[in-house]
Amino acid sequence: MKMRSGIFLALTAMLAPIPAACSPQSGDALPGGGKAVPEDRDGTAEGRAVHAESGLAIIPLTVRSGKQTHRFEVELAQSPFEQARGLMFRTGMGPDEGMLFPFDPPREASFWMRNTVIPLDIIFIGADRRILNIEANAVPYSEDRRRSAGEAAAVLELIGGRAAQLGLAAGDKVDW
Repeated sequence: MKMRSGIFLALTAMLAPIPAACSPQSGDALPGGGKAVPEDRDGTAEGRAVHAESGLAIIPLTVRSGKQTHRFEVELAQSPFEQARGLMFRTGMGPDEGMLFPFDPPREASFWMRNTVIPLDIIFIGADRRILNIEANAVPYSEDRRRSAGEAAAVLELIGGRAAQLGLAAGDKVDW
């Protein structure tokens, strides 16, 4: 019995640091439930915030619409896996939150709402960082394709109805 306990304790001591070191949620809590981490996944951005639920980096994004500038904190979905998952299964999102899907190189883009619980505004952004088109209030779980009106350099998803509430429109400038 003592032999098993000793082996278990030795293995536990050896493995205990691994989950903490790999956790994308280590660090201090930030407003909105994010965490500050020493560096992001590729080791380049010290102190970058990550979303508490997705573990994705949170970056500032602005949309200039007429004389107004609207500020958002958006999750950055960069990898093919992150982009495929998107906001699936999420049950809520704040009015000034969203998710950004950058594409390099720009391409025709098509999104659907499979496994997406909340209605979304899907905002297609051209290479000039101007809004190409907005697919407003995409219906949860719908497999209807929402397409860009040209080659998109990125797609921004906001909570459904937010684009209309703020008066966002094709031609508005988006910066991140």
